[in-house]
Amino acid sequence: MEKLTIEDFKKMIALALVNITARGDEFSALDAVIGDGDHGTAIVQALNAVTEATDKGTEFKAMFDEVGFNVMLKTSGSTSTLLGGFFLGMSDVASGTELNAQELKALFRGGLEGVQKQTKAKRGDKTMMDALIPAVEAIEACDSNDIKVILQAGAEAALKGSADTVQMKANFGRARNYGERSVGHADSGASSWSCMFDSFAKAV
Repeated sequence: MEKLTIEDFKKMIALALVNITARGDEFSALDAVIGDGDHGTAIVQALNAVTEATDKGTEFKAMFDEVGFNVMLKTSGSTSTLLGGFFLGMSDVASGTELNAQELKALFRGGLEGVQKQTKAKRGDKTMMDALIPAVEAIEACDSNDIKVILQAGAEAALKGSADTVQMKANFGRARNYGERSVGHADSGASSWSCMFDSFAKAV
């Protein structure tokens, strides 16, 4: 698969919504350990807003702009801010109606940079960045021109990054107040974002 089309991307988002909705209770339960227990609800609401905007998309840049603002407008909290930043970052580098391998890599780098404008969390802080950063780095490092292979590399790295958060101590946000008690549970945000990247790979 040499090109990713708008329709391909819509399928990626649609599958992410299905899979994350199915695991919403799990993500909220993880969040309840060191947070306020609403992450599952928040990420499902945010992805519904994403899906609503992508359904109307006919060109990548305009679609990502619409998605980013729709998420931030229709949902609130850190989840929508980070997801909105992700898509607004993508809109900064996207154009046209299909993407080749290099353009896809630039797209995800743009998404990461968009998130980094919204949070100072780093890899190792036990947040969604522990899934997102490894995913983007793996996507960029993949030497294949096959879109599916590139997305699979990102998915595998995100899933590993999420699993790695089990042994981490939370260093960011309210969760850091739990100290050593935060060890032994996966981060809810890393878990949901890794599910999203896994869905992306499976959809194409």
